[in-house]
Amino acid sequence: MDSRRESAETLRNKCSACFRQYNKMEHLVEHMKVSYHSVHEPKCGACRKHCRSFESLREHLIGPLPKAECARVFSARGCGICLNIFDSPAAARYHRQACQYSRAAPMPKGGAGGRAVAMACKMVGGGSDGSVDLCARVCLIGEDENIIFQTYVKPTAPVTNYRYEVIGIRPEYLRDAMPLKLVQRRIQDILCNGEPLWKIRPRSYGRARILVGHIVDHDLERLGLDYPAFMIRDTAKYPPLMKTSKLSNTLKYLTQAYLGYDVHTGIQDPYEDCVAAMRLYIRMRSQAHPRDYASGSGEVQNNYPAWRQREMERMSPEELLALSGSDYYCWCLDP
Repeated sequence: MDSRRESAETLRNKCSACFRQYNKMEHLVEHMKVSYHSVHEPKCGACRKHCRSFESLREHLIGPLPKAECARVFSARGCGICLNIFDSPAAARYHRQACQYSRAAPMPKGGAGGRAVAMACKMVGGGSDGSVDLCARVCLIGEDENIIFQTYVKPTAPVTNYRYEVIGIRPEYLRDAMPLKLVQRRIQDILCNGEPLWKIRPRSYGRARILVGHIVDHDLERLGLDYPAFMIRDTAKYPPLMKTSKLSNTLKYLTQAYLGYDVHTGIQDPYEDCVAAMRLYIRMRSQAHPRDYASGSGEVQNNYPAWRQREMERMSPEELLALSGSDYYCWCLDP
């Protein structure tokens, strides 16, 4: 009898997002305070479990030890790229044809341009051992995947390793390249789009453009540029695309896993990196989440004050989840 009561109590203390179970309701409340579950988390289409990232969801569906019932449903009606589950095998087959992209076929867009710009740089080596990154080539594209700006950049220090085997740059390409100062002005003009840098504010961007890329901070540092963090969408730092909360996936892996084609199969081209980053951004921005601006705003939105502790311990798991908000800004909220 006691064991049955304990089992029922534990079931009542089951998180309605990640399904973890707790012996006491106060433990579930503490879990909700630190978990930041929200409508923006990747979710299993079979059991509706919330996962912290798409990597966690992939493990749940097709990992070494997947959830058996979910794996069975996914094998029949799931898409291995976007990880969605569809109503029928026929619907899944039809979807897969549009979900997987090739390097040559551009993504369908709603219109030319858009407010996002993707940037990628290629670096040559400086310093005595060639390990210091010096920007030697930069490319910017719009949402339509057309090139906005592309140039070789004259390094500001002697080059000791041109890294030709990887990025294909020869000394003669940089001899008459554009000076870094001019490159800086051109890029800043493109990003600010006529809006003074000091006037750009969160959630009211004006004419300024969203900057997309992979490890964007490193590119900006090598270019000697500053841009507001709230205007940057970095595929290496977006929590749903990361391996863990501290480790990032490579652009090569992300492109293969979530777009369905390979990059970096030969000489690396910054345009190819721009396209991959932009497609990943658009795919994440297009996630069908409820338009909940309180959740996923990038601010701590969980409404679990200490003075409500007793009240919360009497709530259902679903009511607790309704109080929870994401601790990162979901790209689906972008205009």
